[in-house]
Amino acid sequence: MAEKVLMKGNEALAEAAIRTGCRHFFGYPITPQTEVAAYMAKKLPKIGGTFLQAESEIAAINMVLGAASAGVRAMTSSSSPGISLKSEGISYLAGCDLPALIVNVQRGGPGLGGIQPSQADYWQATKATGHGDFHILVFAPSTVQEAVDLVSLAFDLADKYRMPAMIFSDGMLGQMMEPVVLPDKIENPPIEKPWATDGHKNKRVHNITNSLFLDPNKLEYTVDKRFERYAVIKKEEQRAEEYMTEDAELVLVAYGASSRICRSVVNTARQEGLKVGMIRPITLWPFPEKYIDKAASTAKAFLTVEMSMGQMVEDVRLVVNGRKPVYFKGRTGGIIPTPDEVLTEVKAILGGAK
Repeated sequence: MAEKVLMKGNEALAEAAIRTGCRHFFGYPITPQTEVAAYMAKKLPKIGGTFLQAESEIAAINMVLGAASAGVRAMTSSSSPGISLKSEGISYLAGCDLPALIVNVQRGGPGLGGIQPSQADYWQATKATGHGDFHILVFAPSTVQEAVDLVSLAFDLADKYRMPAMIFSDGMLGQMMEPVVLPDKIENPPIEKPWATDGHKNKRVHNITNSLFLDPNKLEYTVDKRFERYAVIKKEEQRAEEYMTEDAELVLVAYGASSRICRSVVNTARQEGLKVGMIRPITLWPFPEKYIDKAASTAKAFLTVEMSMGQMVEDVRLVVNGRKPVYFKGRTGGIIPTPDEVLTEVKAILGGAK
């Protein structure tokens, strides 16, 4: 029978990773994600796993690279400034075609900023997680339960497509407590990784993990083949939730913590007779273009709500491509937008004041 427990977001995410076969965690403490590492430090040694607090974020991501190259499920977690430090190693992971899980429990920025929730790392996660031509899978949970569910999916798709994946959380989701149903334990995930550098004992060709190509033609060929894989992912792996969009005149677009606010706004607006709906991206990369595109054929306008100065709104505008107006409402610095201020913006748009 499924086990339902009350857990903090960070700890539930860590437990889900263990239950889906992760036995190797390398990290460094930073608020507001420290509970992920603390939970792993407590649990992994008891089940024969490896927890190592590295001397820095840079060291941690390179340890993930080493473990991932051996074919095991490995992960790290951090918060915004720490992810910036890991960016070089994330690029190496992508360049070596290695699956791994990176968790970003976002805080306000730039710089040290603050420890309150933020969504200002969207560009970093979806456009420039590191140097070079590459993408990573990015999943944006809106509840503790969804964070638990997406951990397994992130590991599975990272393995399937041989690329890094990120759980894009924030200080609100990481610190809040909600009831969750935890997945069944998977002691040894049945995953074939013939490319792994796990010792060949003369039974197969010697595998090498590498992202260095001194021949530019070979490098270009490798990058081209990787982008062919990305095209498949864009076609097959877009995910989003559509909430009351069938007859919506105004469609809110929000993910993560912001979507929780927007859901209540949609409910209140509907009670007042306003035709408002919401598209909640679950994958930020690949961006759920097909959902936005479909809504653009029926809605009169869009309102993107983010805890930033406006980042995802640019992707929404690219998909809508001028067919309908796209408005933006954002708060930054660790401030969560309130339902009342978003509802005021909704009424201004529908009333023609915008």
